Amino acid sequence: MPTPATALHDAAAARAIDRRATAALGGDGYVLMQRAGQAAWRALLELWPQATRIVVACGPGNNGGDGYVLARLARQSGRQVRVVHPAGGGPRSPLAQRACTDYLAAGGRVDLFPCALDEADVLVDAVFGIGLEQAPREDVAALLRALDAAPAPVLALDVPSGVDADRGCVPGVAVRADCTLQFIVPHVGLYTGAALDHTGTLRLDTLEVDAATIAASAPAARLLRAPALGGWLPPRPRDFHKGLAGRVLCIGGEHGHGGAIVLCAEAALRAGAGLVSVAARERLAPVLLARRPEAMPVAVESEAELEPLLAPADVVAAGPGLGQGQWGRALLRRALAAGKPLVLDADALNLLDAPVPDAVLTPHPGEAARLLGTTTAAVQADRFGAARALAERYRAVVVLKGAGSIVAAPERPPCVVAGGNPGMATGGMGDLLTGVVAALRAQGLEAFEAACAGAVLHAEAGDRAASEGGQRGLLPSDLLPWLRRLANPGTGT
Repeated sequence: MPTPATALHDAAAARAIDRRATAALGGDGYVLMQRAGQAAWRALLELWPQATRIVVACGPGNNGGDGYVLARLARQSGRQVRVVHPAGGGPRSPLAQRACTDYLAAGGRVDLFPCALDEADVLVDAVFGIGLEQAPREDVAALLRALDAAPAPVLALDVPSGVDADRGCVPGVAVRADCTLQFIVPHVGLYTGAALDHTGTLRLDTLEVDAATIAASAPAARLLRAPALGGWLPPRPRDFHKGLAGRVLCIGGEHGHGGAIVLCAEAALRAGAGLVSVAARERLAPVLLARRPEAMPVAVESEAELEPLLAPADVVAAGPGLGQGQWGRALLRRALAAGKPLVLDADALNLLDAPVPDAVLTPHPGEAARLLGTTTAAVQADRFGAARALAERYRAVVVLKGAGSIVAAPERPPCVVAGGNPGMATGGMGDLLTGVVAALRAQGLEAFEAACAGAVLHAEAGDRAASEGGQRGLLPSDLLPWLRRLANPGTGT
């Protein structure tokens, strides 16, 4: 895996790391709790140096203990500080009780919610940590809603309360933080799905835990950012020729759906494929020639006519604009039987009914739900679980698209893409991704690497294009110039 790729951990690993770190400190977990509170206080001072009135919402567990430490430090600095408990009561864990006692001994004040929060300059969310597995009960939910409704910015400690730190879902009410300061390790669920609307800016403080202690726990996933592209896409040698960049065959373009396969072919070209052919309905050929003559269209009306195109292809991209009629079914059936590396999207996914080793599947959550026989809501409630289930069921690499796209494959840890934006939620964006992944496979990347690199390239192109004119109204074709620039890392992109 090219660097940089950040290791992301689940709650079980985070707890194991905490236990090892505590043991290395002589068994006193209060040392780490004080470090967490100190780190949070430093972050608050950096982000809101003028804040004088601070309200800290503390839950019953160790996350609340971190909040008490921050509150004590803020009070000792001369700020006006209040700690607010949910209606259900105060600290219950021994460490949180110790931190609360120290806060009260320093003259601290505690209020029971409901109480006013409007006078605060900064709110600190220390209600839940990594252990949330279900919707908060109503007394806690009322406090979380009040934190959201208050005008002051919110600093969340470790995890925004109400967000599942493993799955990224929000089973009930959750805080929308302006900044989330994670402790020791980054949490896997905060980089995908609904969590992205709640974390605000993500920060990390390792609390001085050494790298070896952290590395002893295997990551649940890895986070990929745009700089990783340089590891996948090195400069080409001077004697490079188009045969070395591979040949992609794009199959699609049923009547009324021609635009999808055109976008797929253009993306394959911009991502560096040496040759791109398009098998489509006869009516599409002149349109494609006029728009993009570099993509070689061939009128294909039957399986037999597809055969001469399949033989020289290094990779087959099928699905965009394929349709679910007899024509599309026949061409997909022949493509699946050809034994070529595949990238499947859209209608190819809707028609899929068996495992497809050596394939990359690129479903959006709705398509993933149909493939798994479940609902879109269930997929979004556990995006990692859905991606893993698809990879195992179809023995293929899967790119589960959406906020924080996930790349999964059988028997290997998944990757999460840090990039993309809501402007990309428009028809045709997925067709680009199909072409990009196919082009990278044709250039020699194996399936998982091509899926990771393609998803990162696609997301970053979307972000660069959105930066030029905004997210709303962003078109798939706006990404094409950026695909070319970003496929050549180190050239001033």
